[in-house]
Amino acid sequence: MKFDASIVQTRFQSPLGTLIIAATNKGLAGLWFEGQRHLPRELAPTLGTDVSSLPSPAVWPTDPDHPVLQKVSRQLAEYFAGQRTQFDVPLDLAYGTAFQQSVWQALLKIPRGGTASYSEVSASIGKPAAVRAVGAAVGRNPVSIIVPCHRVLGAHGALTGYAGGLDRKTALLKLEGVRLEGAS
Repeated sequence: MKFDASIVQTRFQSPLGTLIIAATNKGLAGLWFEGQRHLPRELAPTLGTDVSSLPSPAVWPTDPDHPVLQKVSRQLAEYFAGQRTQFDVPLDLAYGTAFQQSVWQALLKIPRGGTASYSEVSASIGKPAAVRAVGAAVGRNPVSIIVPCHRVLGAHGALTGYAGGLDRKTALLKLEGVRLEGAS
């Protein structure tokens, strides 16, 4: 993904680890757990990752006073405290393909406390045979938690894949009141 030149970032300390929040002038463009899979290469220098084989990535400037970053931080604090059930921040999801964007929009329709399977998400976007492609788009979701990719489960409710790690996926689902099979 190639991000807008206006992008800025900040960090948020959550109960599940440090989150990197990124925004453009249009809205929230990224929300990742530090060290998760599929972090943008622009963040690699700030995380101590070896970037010698990458073309000179630019480090996004830090701007904790950016209004979108402040709003997201407040809403995340409320979410983790159990005081927020929905997010109302402007999103800038323009950095994915049209297909990825359609998947991410479908994820926004999965309500708190609910889940969907990859095949249900595929069907909801009118591409019932594209289950693997949907899985890849879910995995590349740049705005975790707020675009709730953690609510997507495998067949028969199996807890599968999460770029931030299955422990975090389980914790997010429990926070939202989802009862998982075999969980106490």
